[in-house]
Amino acid sequence: MAPATDAGNMVTPTVDLVLGAAACCLACVFTNPLEVVKTRLQLQGELQAPGTYPRPYQGLVSSAAAIARADGLWGLQKGLTAGLLYQGLMNGVRFYCYNLACQAGFTQQPGGTVVAGAVAGALGAFVGSPAYLPLPPSALDSQVKTQLQAQTVAAMAVGHQHQHQSVLGALETIWRQQGLLGLWRGVGGAVPRVTVGSAAQLATFASAKAWVQEQQWFLEDSWLVALAGGVISSVTVAAVMAPFDVVSTRLYNQPVDRAGRGQLYGGLADCLVKICQQEGPLALYKGLGLAYLRLGPHTILSMFFWDELRKLATRTQHQGT
Repeated sequence: MAPATDAGNMVTPTVDLVLGAAACCLACVFTNPLEVVKTRLQLQGELQAPGTYPRPYQGLVSSAAAIARADGLWGLQKGLTAGLLYQGLMNGVRFYCYNLACQAGFTQQPGGTVVAGAVAGALGAFVGSPAYLPLPPSALDSQVKTQLQAQTVAAMAVGHQHQHQSVLGALETIWRQQGLLGLWRGVGGAVPRVTVGSAAQLATFASAKAWVQEQQWFLEDSWLVALAGGVISSVTVAAVMAPFDVVSTRLYNQPVDRAGRGQLYGGLADCLVKICQQEGPLALYKGLGLAYLRLGPHTILSMFFWDELRKLATRTQHQGT
């Protein structure tokens, strides 16, 4: 997620598109292993009553070790290419749109940051959705990414197993079997997820960063200000995004019929109802700890890289004038 744009460090929307995409892709490299573990945990026991299914994945460390044993160390980076594609597309569009809102003065209006963050997030999620089709997170937390991350040996398999060999192969298979619209299957779960998360992150980060600056704990231009603001906002982001994250993972990973319709869930609302009825409401927070461990570092790293790249771009612009 991106932080609010500082008035003193304004860059063009196009520059923000590049910087935002680059920052979030860099953060994705560090957080993708957590996304793989989270995806496995969220698919474990799908539509089964608690206590009636095997649990090959239990907790962060043991799950990561189990994945490494079954798939090798590189198994912890499954879906990385799709994750980078998703993060680049989604956040590039999101930063670009949010910058436009900032330059238009919309974010200075009451509630403007929340609305601008939500709209920018929705547009970014829609554009990046084909890359998110099984992979969780990054989602940049999508269809291809979710499906690739879920793939493993039979003994460790959870959720439906898609036999993709690569990102291009997965996209080709989806295109051939489901048509163009198949690339946006599950977008109904991704857009609300990113919309809510983007609005929460941008609004809370802007407020948290301003509060940290008022405390004068760090130098005003220090990256530690963004770091502290990111830590505060990351808690809110994880809390509001967790249910949407679980639903998005389920929608993206479900098997489909010849017409491209999901065989387990009819959409966002149907998925929510079925999970609550068959697994209990707490199932919407499956993998919450891991979700935070992924979203927290990803949010903080994204903001840090973005903030520093933005400062560098601003200094370069000033030196050139």
